[in-house]
Amino acid sequence: MPDARADSTTPPADSTAALHADATAVLSRWEPTSPAAAEARDRTLALLAAGPVAVTRAHRPGHVTASVLIVDATGERLLFCLHGKFRQWVQLGGHCEPTDRTLAGAALREATEESGIAGLRIDPVPIDVDIHPVPCQGGSFHHDVRFAVVAPPGAVERVSDESEALGWFPPDRLPTPRLGGVDQLLEPGLAALRRGLLRPVP
Repeated sequence: MPDARADSTTPPADSTAALHADATAVLSRWEPTSPAAAEARDRTLALLAAGPVAVTRAHRPGHVTASVLIVDATGERLLFCLHGKFRQWVQLGGHCEPTDRTLAGAALREATEESGIAGLRIDPVPIDVDIHPVPCQGGSFHHDVRFAVVAPPGAVERVSDESEALGWFPPDRLPTPRLGGVDQLLEPGLAALRRGLLRPVP
């Protein structure tokens, strides 16, 4: 298999070193929220042993991504997007970029870009880790680290180029069809909200 570092799309290692170090530290100290998340965390730490290339999409065996469960200021609705390629509803998020220095920062950037909402607040402690196959590089895996985010009061979403639609939904009435892995975000994400970690600024 060709060395991924030789791929012209791979950023220099020094541009992703900080993100790689953050991802390793965050996941090493994280208390998993489910047995499935614990297994995914361990597999992702093993992936990160490959070095900074593991946080780039050029890494064929898999790469770390970041996504979010966005809750509105009332704590009563969740924001999901109808993905333009998959034609299913999914949480917001995506690939890390060379400018990202932390996983939480990557997740917040993706959330802001894809929702069009300024002033989002993120809990820097992950709520879940999920691994799923994707068509990147002809076939790879996303090691997706998920975070909980709260939107400011009166937030108005704006559809990005990557989505067909955005919508707010109560946790007990989520849209269909939705991608696998979405439902497992609900319990840990709403638990974070109940703990007050995402309580909006008065």
